[in-house]
Amino acid sequence: MDAEGLKALFEPVGTVSVKRMFGGHGVYLDGLCFAVESGGEVYLKTDDQAKTVFADAGSAPFVYIARGKPMTTSYWRLLASAYDDSDELKRWSALAIEAARRAAAAKTKTARAKAKAPAVGAAAVRKAR
Repeated sequence: MDAEGLKALFEPVGTVSVKRMFGGHGVYLDGLCFAVESGGEVYLKTDDQAKTVFADAGSAPFVYIARGKPMTTSYWRLLASAYDDSDELKRWSALAIEAARRAAAAKTKTARAKAKAPAVGAAAVRKAR
């Protein structure tokens, strides 16, 4: 699926932007990547909260091979029925957007904690002298 097809697919969700990513595309809403496309398949962002809902519905995670080993991502396949049902697409997308928001909030919290943490390592030792 190309960028215009992804924009059209997610039109019921809102105005999305699409960026090329790893031979596929990333789909963004309000600056958050909540979906990816690879090989014509669309995958939505999940986390521990949302993953169970996707699994119970029969979805599967996006898995790629890196250095000969399978790598499972936090993106799960959009159910086929959601391509033709805008209400279902909005429901699944809302789960993905919330998962993307939680992930962004967790990264911000971690970055703030690192910024407040005291310096460690060789630089801290030199400073202490």
